[in-house]
Amino acid sequence: MTLPLPRIEPPSLDTTMNQERKLKQPVFVLGSPRSGTTLLYHMLLSAGGFAVYRSEAKVFDLVAPRCGDLHLRRNRQKMLDFWFQTRMFQVSGVNREEFQTKILAECNNAGDFLRIFMEQIARSQNADRWAECTPEHLLYMLLIKREIPDAQFVHIIRDGRDVALSLQKQGWIQPFPWDRDKKLLVAGVYWEWMVGRGRLFGHSLGANYTEVRYEDLVSNPRMALAQLGQFIGHDLDYDRIQKVAIGSVGEPNTSFEAEYQEGDFRSVGRWRNSFSNRDLSAFETLVGPFLQELQYPLGVPHNENQKAQALKRMRLLYRLYWDSKLSIKVNTPFGRLLMRSAPADL
Repeated sequence: MTLPLPRIEPPSLDTTMNQERKLKQPVFVLGSPRSGTTLLYHMLLSAGGFAVYRSEAKVFDLVAPRCGDLHLRRNRQKMLDFWFQTRMFQVSGVNREEFQTKILAECNNAGDFLRIFMEQIARSQNADRWAECTPEHLLYMLLIKREIPDAQFVHIIRDGRDVALSLQKQGWIQPFPWDRDKKLLVAGVYWEWMVGRGRLFGHSLGANYTEVRYEDLVSNPRMALAQLGQFIGHDLDYDRIQKVAIGSVGEPNTSFEAEYQEGDFRSVGRWRNSFSNRDLSAFETLVGPFLQELQYPLGVPHNENQKAQALKRMRLLYRLYWDSKLSIKVNTPFGRLLMRSAPADL
């Protein structure tokens, strides 16, 4: 007697459509550190529809450069071994085995790695799309666009004088040993270099790139979010964002915690009461033309003198240093070798 074979029901149309559902375009929120990238990113997450991922991914600037050609399986495994040690993975909720299987089978570059990772988060949360916020990815927009062709880029720009004060307080931008007394000025040059690079790369992307002013986001958030929502094709309802209030939407991500606790918190125009006249004059000598290009009015009249020429030589030296460092890191085997010693406890 032959037993009848069990009847296997085909997947329902709804299940098939859900499995094959193509997520909407991913959004990269980028900018110089301390420019409001986290605030804007958390606003997107609070708006709904985006996968909630509370970390910088740092795939292009940190993880991928240390692992080599991802067409090679051994390099994909190396990248996974590193990734699983990091906070970036640990806060994600991603299934380790499922993710590893997909990366080993399908990943050919850093864009594939990030896309697979973020899509897994989005689908596990039943979200329509994902966004990513690593400020330094501003320098990798062209590579990201090549490897994630449907990506959209939002560059948030903030007055460099306020950014430099925050960078100096954090101690993130280290000057050369002979410039230890010029940390604020070096932070300003770094802001100019990074934002200028970002604008250069971004404008070559045409309709896939837009800029948002931090000052507009703070002073008139409804209008700024409405304009951004049109660009990314997403409803950024301000009232909903304020109600959900993920992360820094509810509590500022500030370098000036004492100000916030004392109720005297001013994230726009802090530089007016924080710069000495001498420091402001030197700062605007270094990056004043770029501030004006971005339509930020100068605080002191321009004064061309012998000291100004020395400051301009300093500016050129740092810009050359950062350009060379970026080129070596991205384009040479030596740069990738150096990246292998980067810490994993991120």
